[in-house]
Amino acid sequence: AFSSMFLYAGIIMYGSATVFALITLPVEFNASKRAYSNLQSTGILTLEEAKGAKKVLDAAALTYVASFITSLLYFLRFLLIFARRD
Repeated sequence: AFSSMFLYAGIIMYGSATVFALITLPVEFNASKRAYSNLQSTGILTLEEAKGAKKVLDAAALTYVASFITSLLYFLRFLLIFARRD
């Protein structure tokens, strides 16, 4: 019973972290969009540099997508392990 309580707590905490990762996705995409807009509005980048900056900012935002997918898959894995245990 005591070990089950730890498993429930772990699943709840990992699930919370997964939800947090999901919530941060739009925030990160918005931050990348605003950063690109600020870079363009200042005029410090050439057209070619702006294209490169956009690619880098998009790639940075996509790391959050990869992190969320990884977190979700591990969460599902833990749920399946727990379901098999009972």
